[in-house]
Amino acid sequence: MKGQMKGNAFLMTTAIIWGTAFVAQKAGMDLLGPIAFNGIRTLIGGIALIPVILFMNRSKKEKEPVDKTLIIGGILCGLALCAAGNVQQIGLYYTSVSHTGFITALYVVIVPLLGIFLKKHISPIMWCCVIASAVGLYLLSIPPEGFGSVNKGDIIILVCAFCFAIHILVIDHFSPKVDGVKLSCIQFFVAGIVSLIIMPFADPALGHALPTAATIIDSWFTLLYAGIMSCGVAYTLQVVGQKYTSPGIAAMILCLESVFAVLAGMIILGEMMSIREFLGCIIMFVAIVIANLPMSSPQKE
Repeated sequence: MKGQMKGNAFLMTTAIIWGTAFVAQKAGMDLLGPIAFNGIRTLIGGIALIPVILFMNRSKKEKEPVDKTLIIGGILCGLALCAAGNVQQIGLYYTSVSHTGFITALYVVIVPLLGIFLKKHISPIMWCCVIASAVGLYLLSIPPEGFGSVNKGDIIILVCAFCFAIHILVIDHFSPKVDGVKLSCIQFFVAGIVSLIIMPFADPALGHALPTAATIIDSWFTLLYAGIMSCGVAYTLQVVGQKYTSPGIAAMILCLESVFAVLAGMIILGEMMSIREFLGCIIMFVAIVIANLPMSSPQKE
């Protein structure tokens, strides 16, 4: 019981860090373009995981051979993360932290939908979650004036949710075969490097100047929080926390990330939500929680 409480505490801390990191990501674009910010912070995340890997390998006397599966998986996961992270960062530039947190969390419902292409069965309950999520998204993102007044940032974040769903499927394929922390470290470096390569072309096209040493230094707090805390610390806490609790409980605790994003946006940035938007968030949150519940078949029971 004590171990489970410790694990739940780690996971709750992870959800808090991830939720509040949206504020850092939003504030970080005051001086940096979205691609530049995402590239630098993911590189910082990869660097932050190096001490964790060294600590985990401290008892190993012999060097391990290069794992081709780990390298390939890290590259593919990194490319998927690069797409998802940059699309999210661009969308966050145009919409609020609250909307970003909840719409991004829809990847939980989108993953089973993409499973159709992998010939996986979707339960009736999951279909209900998909429909409920669509209703909640409509209330959150579509104003009373109609579709003509939709915030383009919300549409971009919805694309981001699909990108994160693909990222989850890629991780799901490789994570059982390799070390999770090393896989994450490689994917952060790949995502960061690729982002910085496309940055000179993408950020100016979005109306942002290329970063200078001064703008990077002035953005040190948001970069370090989004990089070290969100990527390095939170990921490590997630890995450790899930060792002490069940996957169902872990998933439900982690999906509180969207709630903490709303609270952080209201407290720190002064964002406000209408009753319509708040109702949409509640419907989406219930759908996300139900989608996270472990479904047991009669045979397994």
